[in-house]
Amino acid sequence: MSWPQQNESNGLICPGRLSARPVLGMAACLGALLLVGCAVGPRYSRPSAVVPPSYQEVPPDWKAAQPADQFAKGKWWEIFRDPQLNALEEQVSVSNQNLKAAQAQFEQARALVRLNRAGFFPSATAGASVSRSRVTQNRSVRAARPIFNDFSLPVDVSYEPDVWGRVRNTVEFARASAQASAGDLQAVSLSLHAELAADYFQMRTLDTEAQLLNATVTADQRALELTENRYRGGVASGVDVAQAQTQLESTRAQANDVQVARAQAQHAIAALVGQPASSFTLAPAPLEAAPPTIPSGMPSQLLERRPDIAAAERRMAAANANLGAVRAAVYFPLLTLTASGGFESVAAGTWFSGPSAVASAGASAVATVFDVGRRRAQTEQARAAYEQTVANYRQAVLGSFQEVEDNLAALRILEQEAGTQAAAVEAARRSLMLSTNRYKGGIANYLEVITAQTAELTNERAALDILRRRMTAAVLLVKALGGGWDAGQLPSGKALLSSRVPGASTP
Repeated sequence: MSWPQQNESNGLICPGRLSARPVLGMAACLGALLLVGCAVGPRYSRPSAVVPPSYQEVPPDWKAAQPADQFAKGKWWEIFRDPQLNALEEQVSVSNQNLKAAQAQFEQARALVRLNRAGFFPSATAGASVSRSRVTQNRSVRAARPIFNDFSLPVDVSYEPDVWGRVRNTVEFARASAQASAGDLQAVSLSLHAELAADYFQMRTLDTEAQLLNATVTADQRALELTENRYRGGVASGVDVAQAQTQLESTRAQANDVQVARAQAQHAIAALVGQPASSFTLAPAPLEAAPPTIPSGMPSQLLERRPDIAAAERRMAAANANLGAVRAAVYFPLLTLTASGGFESVAAGTWFSGPSAVASAGASAVATVFDVGRRRAQTEQARAAYEQTVANYRQAVLGSFQEVEDNLAALRILEQEAGTQAAAVEAARRSLMLSTNRYKGGIANYLEVITAQTAELTNERAALDILRRRMTAAVLLVKALGGGWDAGQLPSGKALLSSRVPGASTP
């Protein structure tokens, strides 16, 4: 195969040599483009959100608990001082499958950062081919060699200079999206840990309630024996015996019903710690703890302490960057620089010789000149997507303050209710004691005793339910406050490219 001899005077390329003048000219043009190029897109700044000066449910004389940074380590459940709860919470961090799914989702977003960042650099392809061809002789110009071999080893390089900032905005979009995914991961972790704590305190409250009902069953059995003895002595009637029997069996049924709820709470905990419900058990233990004092901090700090708010803010930044990338892609030319080189010969023996070298370079610019409004529609879509993230962010802020206020109110009101209910329990106990003594003395009938027993048991169970609600409200308040997390723990752009991301792992 013969190669055309071309010289530099007519601007063509000689075989085996790439003219330096076009390459230098192309490099000069590229440098000029990079100097005048600028990123297209609005500069991002966090939109404002309504932040109250103080929490309404915090009393004016409230003093912050010391130390105020007791959630700094992230293991907020330790404030309840329950070793069993601490051990279960640690298992959530290791074995919960929903948390693993959120971690994998973050890793996907992190990989997209590296994928988009590759756009800053040229891409190169290389290959080798060997072919044998036969050219027809029945054409106007006959080939000198109708049958020939072709040995080719090309290397092609392509590069899109980021003149208009499309790649930069795309990378920023991926980076902010990955940071939002890291916030989502922490939000999922916080939610799962809070769910476990709530289920745990519910189970322990049910253990306490079961203990109460079993003690009541024992007392009802003694009352039934007393009534039967009085009946045999001719002091009580058969109606009294039937009423005592009814009261005993009713209490036993309530005790059995509590066991159903207790089993369901235990099964929920098993799923959260990543274990089969069939092989997971927790020994019964009464709840003896009280809600700890939880510092709420200032409302302005909440925006930095909630991982879901941080994720919403990062999605705004991602949408803003995407708007810039769309503008650069649809309104400005796509510039591409290409270069190729390699060896090509008709004989294997001369494949890698100097005369077999080939090289070329070029540049192209492609721009849309007419699209019937398509570019404007794409830009408007990207802008609307950004406005949507702004609205979602502001709603997330409003929802976070609602959650804090709800649980502050619950803790304040339930504490008052607990005191009132404790007085009701004490009064019901006195009433039962007096009614029992009156019955033994023959002054009252057994219906009065049953009424007092029912009132006493109802008030005891109501007090336990208030305790459960107080513990749940404490857990939810910690969750609403972010559980000791801080927006500074979001991985930086540099950390997203490293092998391990600080702050992205679960606590």
